[in-house]
Amino acid sequence: MEMFHYDFMIKAFLAAGLISIIAPVLGLYLILRRQSLVADTLSHVSLSGVALGLILGLNPTLTTMVFIAIMALVLDYLRYIYKSYSELSMAFVMSGGMALSFILLSINQSASATVNQFLFGSIVTVSNQQLLFLLVLTVIIIALYTIFKKPMYVLTFDEETAFVQGLPTRLMSQVFMVLTGLAIALMMPTVGVLLVSAILIFPAAIAMRLVTGFTKVILLGISIALIGMFSGLTASYYYDTPPGATIVMIYILIFSLSLIIQKIKAKI
Repeated sequence: MEMFHYDFMIKAFLAAGLISIIAPVLGLYLILRRQSLVADTLSHVSLSGVALGLILGLNPTLTTMVFIAIMALVLDYLRYIYKSYSELSMAFVMSGGMALSFILLSINQSASATVNQFLFGSIVTVSNQQLLFLLVLTVIIIALYTIFKKPMYVLTFDEETAFVQGLPTRLMSQVFMVLTGLAIALMMPTVGVLLVSAILIFPAAIAMRLVTGFTKVILLGISIALIGMFSGLTASYYYDTPPGATIVMIYILIFSLSLIIQKIKAKI
């Protein structure tokens, strides 16, 4: 195919494949823990990391990864403080992060063009370094999921029981939040800040309506993610549309088809 003659498209598809593996894993845990909006919160906060990198003359990806990891820990700490009102933690972090990003961007107004790439995503911005980071993160997430699947299962459905059983619930929660933040930071160049949370949540959410069982949901979610990411990037290349928006619209189409299939099955 013509598009694979270009190096940036090959990198974009490799990144999309890795994202498709980790998104359903992280997304399912976020959904089951009632923390779907955490992804949206961290994605908006990540703009501050981008702006900070541009002001300091550093690699925006690195500064974003560091900044979003710190904010993920802050978010988890605030969630611990406001146990009965956990949504307040997201309100604090999102509003504070967005306010900081606006201030930083006002200091360096020439950075607006670069920030727009992160806002809407661009298939030409995936670098070798970002691809390497994404590969390492994917390996880490798969390894941790394989090793700590049962403890995370207990933590997800009953945090108090996990604590009573002697599991390091705070540490597990913090590590999960940091990994989610790092995944968001590395997904941004391809899919954009505004829609990265949908890329993270939708595959698992769609899979949950079609199959039951933890492993089955993740495997189907990976398949859905691969279809959505690859077809979205292809359409984005040929029709010159924002990749993130195109991928999300395909996910919505898949979700709509799943609802129709379920209704047909119910009538049979």
